[in-house]
Amino acid sequence: MDHFIWNIDPVLISFMGLKVHWYGALFATAIACGFQVMKRIYIKEGHDVESLDNLLIYCVVGIIVGARLAHCFFYDPAYYFSHPLKIFAIWEGGLASHGGGLGAILALFYYHKKVKMPFLYLLDRLAIATAIFGFFVRMANFMNSEILGLPTTAPWAIIFERVDMLPRHPAQLYEAFAYLAIFIGLSAIFKYTQMKQKEGAIFGLFLCLVFGARFAIEFVKVKQAVYADDWVMSAGQMLSIPFLVVGIALLILPYVKSKRAVQ
Repeated sequence: MDHFIWNIDPVLISFMGLKVHWYGALFATAIACGFQVMKRIYIKEGHDVESLDNLLIYCVVGIIVGARLAHCFFYDPAYYFSHPLKIFAIWEGGLASHGGGLGAILALFYYHKKVKMPFLYLLDRLAIATAIFGFFVRMANFMNSEILGLPTTAPWAIIFERVDMLPRHPAQLYEAFAYLAIFIGLSAIFKYTQMKQKEGAIFGLFLCLVFGARFAIEFVKVKQAVYADDWVMSAGQMLSIPFLVVGIALLILPYVKSKRAVQ
C-alpha cells in the first residue's frame, strides 16, 4: 500500500540569512488567534480590551516557561539535571503542553489579581482561546515532523521521511483536529447556552475534552519520556490525569451548588 510521504522543509522562509520556521510562524499564529478570540469576547461583554495586552504578555511568558520546565523535568530529567544550563536553550526545542497549560493558568491568576475579575470567569473564556491555540501548535509539530505516532498499516498513515520510512499514525493531526473540534464546540456552547453562567463549568469541560483526547491519542504516539518505556501509561497520560480530575470536579461543582440552592 502506498502511503502519503511527508518531507516538508521546516524552514518556511529564508532570506539573506534570516530564517522563519514553520513552527515559529504557526506558534505566532496560535497566539494571534487566541488573542482575537479573547478580544471578541471582551468587546461583546463590555470589558476593557486594552487590559488584554497585559494578559497576552503574561500568558506568552507563562506558556513558554511552563512548557519548557515541564519538558525538562518530566520528559528528560536525567539529561537536564546533568546539563542544567541546557534548560535555557529553548531554541534547541522541547516544550511540553501540560506545563504550558499550567503556566497559562498561573499567568491568568496573576492577571485576575491585577484587573479584579473572577478567576473562574476568566478561565472559562480563556479555555476557548486555548483550544484554537492548541490546534495551531499541533499543526506546527506536524510541519516539524515531531511528536510522532506509532507505526501502523492504516490507510491514512503518513511516512515522515525526515525521520524514517515507516508509515505512522499522524498523531499531531489527531490532536490538532481534536482541539479544533473542541474550539468549535466550546464556542457554540458559550454563544448558545447558559453554561457560561455557571462559573468554571466551561473550563471544566475544556479540561475533560482536551486531556481526554490527549489521553486517548497517547496510545498511538511514540513515548517521549525514555524512563516511561516500560510503564503501562505514558508520561503524557500520567500528566493528563490530574487535569482530568480537576476538569470533572469543575464541571460537576456548579450544578451541585445550583441544586442545593434550589433545595
